Amino acid sequence: QVHPVESGGGLVPTGGSLTLSCTNFAGTGSRYSVAWFRQAPGKERNFVASILWNNEIYYADFVKDRFTISRDSPKSAVRLQMSGLTPEDSAVYYCASQLLGASSSYSDSSKYRYWGRGTQVTVSS
Repeated sequence: QVHPVESGGGLVPTGGSLTLSCTNFAGTGSRYSVAWFRQAPGKERNFVASILWNNEIYYADFVKDRFTISRDSPKSAVRLQMSGLTPEDSAVYYCASQLLGASSSYSDSSKYRYWGRGTQVTVSS
């Protein structure tokens, strides 16, 4: 059963780093695209980064070379390495996955079928 599970969230000071991990995001077969979204209190959920089944990688503009998404193999953990964190990065971070996935909709949350429960990231000022 596909049920993404996030880990690695926590409390860090401004300028600090965190690495989030997402596991259990794939079912039978290996062609799954995985994305990270985040949602701060009172705000809408926003796209952060994605790695498609064919290893194409995309980032939101606000990432500005601070975050790196990666995975070692099609079904291994997908990691989101975050550095240069600021209080504006504080949010619940969600991992989402879908079978296959198109580059034209890499940031469209409605295309991702499977969602984790999220992990809290808090950056203190």
